[in-house]
Amino acid sequence: MRYALIGLVAAGLSGCDSMPSTRSDAPRATANLQSTNGNNTSGTAEFRQAGDKVRVTANVRGLKPGSEHGFHVHEAGDCSSGDGMSAKGHFNPQGKPHGSPALAERHAGDMPMLRADSNGNARLVADLDIMTVAPGPNSIVGRGLIVHADPDDFKTQPTGNAGARLACAVIQRQ
Repeated sequence: MRYALIGLVAAGLSGCDSMPSTRSDAPRATANLQSTNGNNTSGTAEFRQAGDKVRVTANVRGLKPGSEHGFHVHEAGDCSSGDGMSAKGHFNPQGKPHGSPALAERHAGDMPMLRADSNGNARLVADLDIMTVAPGPNSIVGRGLIVHADPDDFKTQPTGNAGARLACAVIQRQ
């Protein structure tokens, strides 16, 4: 019985190699966050298509220790303004209200908040629907990625009252 159970577990784990989130040929995009004027926030983010979801992995540094920060995909892949405002508003191809990533009714660009540790570093790993890396109307490739100064309240329309833009990047297909 014990060996049968071990065999079943091993067989189940071997099937994990074919899961979309681990496929090396899955559509992928990256973003290199650069500080906006007067800020020291920077980092990286990777977006990997995993079936009908996108796995977001972000590492951000230079945040206020122990704080939360809004983190969104924005409409325009443009960080030229110095303050991140050239990235425009949240990416919202379906015209939905701003909301928590736990809700079905939200912007495609609404993501979980970044939570900084005691050193001002944040790591986020989340699987999100609505957005895609693959081509289509909900593709985030070529869009802006913004780290905000304040927490997202997930209520205030259309921005979540997340404050100034600390860092900006353009999401690029890999």
